[in-house]
Amino acid sequence: MSFLYILSWVSLLIHIVFVLISIAAGLYYMAEIVEEYTQAASKLIRMMISATVFVYIMFIFFDNLPWKMILCGFAAQIFHAIIMSNFPFIRLLSFPFVGAVVFLVINHILAFQFFTSFYYPFMQVLAYFTICLWMVPISLFVSLNANDNVLPTTINDSAGQDVVTNYFNRGKKQGLLSLFSYAKDSLLPTQKKKPY
Repeated sequence: MSFLYILSWVSLLIHIVFVLISIAAGLYYMAEIVEEYTQAASKLIRMMISATVFVYIMFIFFDNLPWKMILCGFAAQIFHAIIMSNFPFIRLLSFPFVGAVVFLVINHILAFQFFTSFYYPFMQVLAYFTICLWMVPISLFVSLNANDNVLPTTINDSAGQDVVTNYFNRGKKQGLLSLFSYAKDSLLPTQKKKPY
């Protein structure tokens, strides 16, 4: 075993770390943009759902994909559209969200079965997975924290507090942005500010 072989594994690990940091930074930036521009994010995600439905319609006419894949893709987009009816409020245990996750898993299983049975170039397989399976779920994942800074309009609590007091007394925020903020605070070293 040569030293260059060992060095190649070290280089691969460094590349993986840099790619993961870049992805995390990109997701953090996208989460902040979604939090700031909720209405624009809603329109963009709705357009992505429509584009994905259009792609599945094109598959019916131009490709020989199995009907199971196409029908499951349509069903997943229906669940995504139902989730968008209450955007930016996404409940993780609601029927549409659970249904979207179930169809995401089923679509992946069907796609893996199909693309391992029939040869397609890698770029076409990657295009199917990116546009049909990953684009909308990742955008919904990034937008999970969009409702953190939206002021509430009603109180579900009967403690007699007003709306604003209840909102600020809710406790810690949950979501992708708060997860990244926690990771940044706990993993990265902090600099002490020098008083001038």
